[in-house]
Amino acid sequence: MLLLHGQPGGARDWGRVSAAVSGWTQTIAIDRPGWDGRSDPRDLPGNARAALATLDEHEIERAVVAGHSLGGAIAVWLAAHHPDRVSALVLAAPAANLASLEAMDRWLTLPVVGPLTSAASLTGLGVALSAGPVRRGIARESKLEDAYLKASGRALLTSWARRAFNAEQRALLRDLPALERRLGDVMAPTWIVVGAEDRIVPPAGPRTLAEQIGGARLVVLERAGHLLPQLHARRLAETIRLAVDEAAAG
Repeated sequence: MLLLHGQPGGARDWGRVSAAVSGWTQTIAIDRPGWDGRSDPRDLPGNARAALATLDEHEIERAVVAGHSLGGAIAVWLAAHHPDRVSALVLAAPAANLASLEAMDRWLTLPVVGPLTSAASLTGLGVALSAGPVRRGIARESKLEDAYLKASGRALLTSWARRAFNAEQRALLRDLPALERRLGDVMAPTWIVVGAEDRIVPPAGPRTLAEQIGGARLVVLERAGHLLPQLHARRLAETIRLAVDEAAAG
């Protein structure tokens, strides 16, 4: 199973999900292009090519692909353009259609003010997670591991994180219309998992996406927000198991 993180993010975001499914399926979580501190950020097609390269590297012909937030758009792009490589999709709080965008998404692509806004947000969160007392308080409240929060905080303070965020934000708005035109081509069994209290992706996005992808199933998790892989891994793993079982049966 291939796991694609959101924006900002990294492979570590899937740690709890990988642990929850380790008894019955193999997972591969990658740092997508631009988020490893070495490579350049890419658009949706470029991210899909990187995902394919990962499958090729591991000699995997077909895989269940899970994507969180922007990673969901990449997973859908992969399924629409390379259906022979995707046996099922699990989309967690996906930003994979135009209905998933809000005014802030467009604001962040504006010259000057967009990068300034994103830099302030990433830096503010990075500083908070880097401060020991604050981080430990967040760890207690969120039940997230201190080491995970510390690593995330360090990443958010880097120049490459700001560059990747800005590049992907522009690419998302540019590529979503093309992706939306191909949603009807997705043949892989698809599960869309959303939190009832998500404040990042508006509810209309996943609901519309479930109608745009034929046969897609929408799963709403009560008392859950946007960070499903991090905070609701076991509940997300239940849906992943359904996808893996259906892919194996097919």
